[in-house]
Amino acid sequence: MQYHVNHTTTYEYSEPVSLCQNLAHLTPRDVANQLCLQSDLRITPEPQVMANRIDYFGNPACFFAIQKSHRRLIIEATHDIDVSESVTPDPATTPAWEEVRDLLPIDTSPPLLEAVQYVYDSRYIKCGSELAEYALPSFPSGLPILQAAIDLTRRIHTDFKYDPRATTVATPLREVLHNRRGVCQDFAHLQIGCLRSLGLAARYISGYLSTKPPPGRKRLVGADATHAWVSIYCHGFGWIDLDPTNNQVPSDQHLLLAWGRDFDDVSPIKGVILGGGQHTVKVGVDVATRPAEVEDESVGIA
Repeated sequence: MQYHVNHTTTYEYSEPVSLCQNLAHLTPRDVANQLCLQSDLRITPEPQVMANRIDYFGNPACFFAIQKSHRRLIIEATHDIDVSESVTPDPATTPAWEEVRDLLPIDTSPPLLEAVQYVYDSRYIKCGSELAEYALPSFPSGLPILQAAIDLTRRIHTDFKYDPRATTVATPLREVLHNRRGVCQDFAHLQIGCLRSLGLAARYISGYLSTKPPPGRKRLVGADATHAWVSIYCHGFGWIDLDPTNNQVPSDQHLLLAWGRDFDDVSPIKGVILGGGQHTVKVGVDVATRPAEVEDESVGIA
């Protein structure tokens, strides 16, 4: 399936901004079932400094600085992305979750060394006994890790209500757990916190959902905005994505931008400004399937 994505963020300031410096994670990364055919980032006013790089986690990132006075900042990212259905292993064939937990701190093979960094606390995700207690009903002794993680995904989807007014990026996980409300970012942080509190490796995924699903499929919660989901490390099978907001194992309706320890590592846009007074921000995302005739013409795009 090929998609065309338009993602526009507009900042309006009550006072002039004399300088802003920003880091954007707005270029999709290539993975096994996803290829970014084309990506373009347009910024108004035009930055005086703009540099692309690959960050610590392997994500494409762009640093830009605007060094002239402005009261509006518009960042428009457009992408053409080819996404195929991902192959998910039979959950019953994955190893027992305790086996993976016990290997992570002692196995020095490259896959586990890369995975173990996602066991520890990060800025927005602090492990704790309450998170472990919530997770444990899904993790009886000896249960295959993916079966257990899928059950936890289902329980979060069932127990928590999607409510855009309930939280902000700074809302602690403990509050989300108690109030049982939040958005995709909260549910991803919550599931990662639960998994890490059991000693398992889990990372945060930032991306998009198909705005208009294929015929016969229901529209997913979280479309028309950036979306967040989770990836858990299953020894012998690699990383497996899970979407607690929609109770799904992501496939070709999920478009990946970046991954990290939590939202702070892969925020679409973050930075600092000098001046500006009060500000408002508007974000619009549209993800459309590309018509067949456009797909045919795209052969050879690099």
